[in-house]
Amino acid sequence: MPWQHKIPYLMNQPIGVSFVDGTGASGVLCGVSGGKLLVMEYLYQAQFALKQYDVFRVQDVHGFPGCPG
Repeated sequence: MPWQHKIPYLMNQPIGVSFVDGTGASGVLCGVSGGKLLVMEYLYQAQFALKQYDVFRVQDVHGFPGCPG
């Protein structure tokens, strides 16, 4: 399934993003707006940042699996 079709199911959920250059990021999916994927990422201590990634850089988006046991 193309990653764009997963967005409604993954909103406000923890996700991993893989980019076409082989790098990745993780955080909470906030949405897609103006050609940008919006992800809330943890920085350090109690600081978070809303990062914006161009959709043409995104290869895939995956929801986090549940914890075992």
